[in-house]
Amino acid sequence: MARRHETDEAVFRAVLPEDVDWQPFAAFPPTARLAIVVGQPTGPGPYLIRVKVPADVKLMPHTHPEDRVYTVISGVFYIGLGDEFDVDELVAYPPDSVVVLPGETPHFHWARSGEYVTQVTALGPLGLDYVRPADDPRQASQGTA
Repeated sequence: MARRHETDEAVFRAVLPEDVDWQPFAAFPPTARLAIVVGQPTGPGPYLIRVKVPADVKLMPHTHPEDRVYTVISGVFYIGLGDEFDVDELVAYPPDSVVVLPGETPHFHWARSGEYVTQVTALGPLGLDYVRPADDPRQASQGTA
């Protein structure tokens, strides 16, 4: 019996660009967006998401418990490794680049040259923990509630 990526995913399907549903994500800065393309990132198992970050937005140092594979769809994806946001550590990856990020690796992003879209493939559940709690947008929203 074939293994399925998702429960009840036993038929062929395609996701077209107009089907991608961009939504805010509490762990991102307010203008960044996330789209679930395949799977359920909140549960165990494979998932595929897309992340869209507008020009000049930064995601401060954070980690994910899961290993991730990023594919740059559009724009230039700037990513740096480390616990501190350091412009000198950023590396630019153009469209069609693939970046493999092991779980628990502290890293940061910056849409330095304009909006970028990455596609992330991983095994859930998805997690995102900021190195400094003060950088976590979820903390800011709790303080204003």
